[in-house]
Amino acid sequence: MGSPVSEPRRASNEGPLQQISISSFYIGKFPVTQAEYIEIMEKNPSGFKGVNLPVEQVSWFDAVDFCNRLSIREGLDPAYEIDKTQVTWNPQANGYRLPTEAEWEYACRAGTQTPFNTGNSVTDSGWFIGNSENKTHPVGEKLPNQWGLYDMHGNVLEWCWDWLGAYTSEAKKDPQGALTGTMRVYRGGCWRFEAHQTRSAFRYGNYPHLRLNILGFRIARNAIE
Repeated sequence: MGSPVSEPRRASNEGPLQQISISSFYIGKFPVTQAEYIEIMEKNPSGFKGVNLPVEQVSWFDAVDFCNRLSIREGLDPAYEIDKTQVTWNPQANGYRLPTEAEWEYACRAGTQTPFNTGNSVTDSGWFIGNSENKTHPVGEKLPNQWGLYDMHGNVLEWCWDWLGAYTSEAKKDPQGALTGTMRVYRGGCWRFEAHQTRSAFRYGNYPHLRLNILGFRIARNAIE
């Protein structure tokens, strides 16, 4: 997890490299679309309208609320206990949730170690400022990674569970990020970012209450038999 010091345009918060072990999990093939969001939340906050476009202008709190509502609708145990701005995750629940930052990078890379999951270039696999025409695009129009996941590079930023914090070098199993913080992690870059900001290792974050037209999300679930 992270990027080597030799990777072009690498940021200091992408290291040191870590050895991570990840338990089995499911993750959405696409970012959550506006059609899916409307069906569960009965509203569409997106600035760029289109049922097959990724939903955006959703806060981190909106995303965890969506996960719980979808879980309840499908008869699953909600992953989160939400008390206003206090959110507690039950890792044993079988309901929908946000991926951890480690899960997100694992899914994005699909076994690769290159800057992008398609190699050294993102043009055929992602949307960024150089090809997006300053807007989002319907999910699934670019090439998927080797595991069949689309839009891991660009289109919209994707919220993760974790608080944004510094990496440490020790090996970890199923890390959940920093214990506390002020910003939640987002991954993947977006239509308004430069190409290098859509790399597999690129990481940053924002305040969980913010709703911006670059912010969306992708859902995950534990692989519980």
